[in-house]
Amino acid sequence: MNFKKISIFFSILFLLSIVTNACTTAVISGKYTKNGRPIIWKNRDTNALKNFLKYFSGSTYNYIGLVNSEDPNGKNIWIGMNSVGFAIMNSATYNLSDDSGDGGEGVAMKQALETCETLEDFETYLNNLKRPIGLRANFGVIDAKGGAAFYEVGPDGYVKFDANDPKVAPFGYIIRANYSFTGTLGKSSSGYIRYRTVDDAMYLSQSTAGLSAKDIEQGITKGLFNSLTNRNLYEIYADVPEKNPRYEILRDYIPRTSSSSSVVIEGVKPGEDPILSTLWSNVGFPLASIMVPVWMQSEIDMPYVVQYNEKIKDSPICYAALKLKNEKLLNIRWGKFAAEYIDVNALFNKDNTGIHQKIIKVENGIYKDAEKLLAQWRTEGKINEKELKKFYSQTNTLIIETYKNEFDIDLENLKSENNENSNQANSMKGVN
Repeated sequence: MNFKKISIFFSILFLLSIVTNACTTAVISGKYTKNGRPIIWKNRDTNALKNFLKYFSGSTYNYIGLVNSEDPNGKNIWIGMNSVGFAIMNSATYNLSDDSGDGGEGVAMKQALETCETLEDFETYLNNLKRPIGLRANFGVIDAKGGAAFYEVGPDGYVKFDANDPKVAPFGYIIRANYSFTGTLGKSSSGYIRYRTVDDAMYLSQSTAGLSAKDIEQGITKGLFNSLTNRNLYEIYADVPEKNPRYEILRDYIPRTSSSSSVVIEGVKPGEDPILSTLWSNVGFPLASIMVPVWMQSEIDMPYVVQYNEKIKDSPICYAALKLKNEKLLNIRWGKFAAEYIDVNALFNKDNTGIHQKIIKVENGIYKDAEKLLAQWRTEGKINEKELKKFYSQTNTLIIETYKNEFDIDLENLKSENNENSNQANSMKGVN
């Protein structure tokens, strides 16, 4: 057996799994959001369905990132923020050249989080990359000085789209799916329907109250509207009683069968402490995951439900969301395309017992408590560590109880082992 050839084969498969990612993303200027703070958003679609959040001590700056559970040491970051208010994410693009690059976007974002403070720093990073650049991506970036932009990066360089420039973004937001505006539109790229769906939703919000993290995560990430067919599955099946399965193909909606997580990073106003930047995470299949906000406070562990757990090789919340996805939502077992059919009735029904309906109630409480804390911390100019620790503990407990009581998924028996791993990880902070 030629182990070298086998190793090369699986390496190629790994790279293909990266470059065939398909995400829906947006950058929003703080001039247009509901509270005046910039936002980046990524609904992540990928073959790597198991994700977790990880804290890093970087070479220059500390940072938090979304990581594949198959990559527990975090060699690649798929969206994240650092201790000086710099945040970055990407979407794969397929129309900037004939090749798909070297699959190094996750490494690039990790390096940027470790070393960049501003958009200008990121531009310097891009300028210093060897040509031809091995990246094919739309990178969305915000910083603590109010910067908010997309960078379409191809083999010869990049083009910047500034969300603060009304000539580029007249409504304050820029959306990217899986094509670049500087590339040739056509069948080689994808996400045109998703782009329009997000554009319609964001325009409506911007023209009224302005966008917030909650609007995006609950109204867009968890929405089931297709802008081409003009079908809203929640409305169509709203009057169907529970336990009456209604299946639809989950294609060209924002959440898809390949959606592995969704994250909104909300920055700060110029002059605010960057430590107040917030990462709002739906780790795991977004339609079955519960929102968990985290902050750059290294002295306090993030909620264990979003951290890597050695026993399941995944984060507990992602494990629970995938279990609901596979057993309740996309549960057709036979047929080539069976995995694309979702039972909308299990998600949303007349009796208000659907997975989405139960989760939204819990999330609303988490959002309310988090926003109350943020308002206080912004007034005080710092995070109160005692209050943060209490909030994390309460959120952990609430999520564990929700999955147990509402869906009979036991996450409690993973807790002690994960705490041991967390303590070991803390003793090794700074080793990446």
